Amino acid sequence: MSHAVNRTSGADLVGAPKSHPTDTLAPMPIVLDNPEDAKIVTLARATRVRTQATEGAAVRDVDGRTYTAATVDLPSVRISALTLAVAMAATSGAHGLEAVALAGPGGEPTAADLQAVRDLAGAGVMVICADTAGIAQNVVRT
Repeated sequence: MSHAVNRTSGADLVGAPKSHPTDTLAPMPIVLDNPEDAKIVTLARATRVRTQATEGAAVRDVDGRTYTAATVDLPSVRISALTLAVAMAATSGAHGLEAVALAGPGGEPTAADLQAVRDLAGAGVMVICADTAGIAQNVVRT
């Protein structure tokens, strides 16, 4: 399945922040051409907001099932949203992942998060990085 993403100025996205053409520091949101990719970004953001966690994540397995998780930060248990979403997919019998979304203030997944995705899905999986508003800012691959 092909996943195309396009960079665009904020003026081209409904509800996206507007940026001036000469403002090089403003993030350039990306447009997700696949509605299923936009869906997992929405799920990641909703999970983060609902739980009031630092980050929310959503993963879609090769069968089209989605799994969501939020950062857990308890005195005895600390786990990132993305690693937990991957673990939930694995314990549900997923044999691979098609796409991953992470929403939060951090910007990009950690090396450990990317390794968790690679462990289940291998190389080349798209990881959509969204801000706290759920606007996709970047895409990295495992």
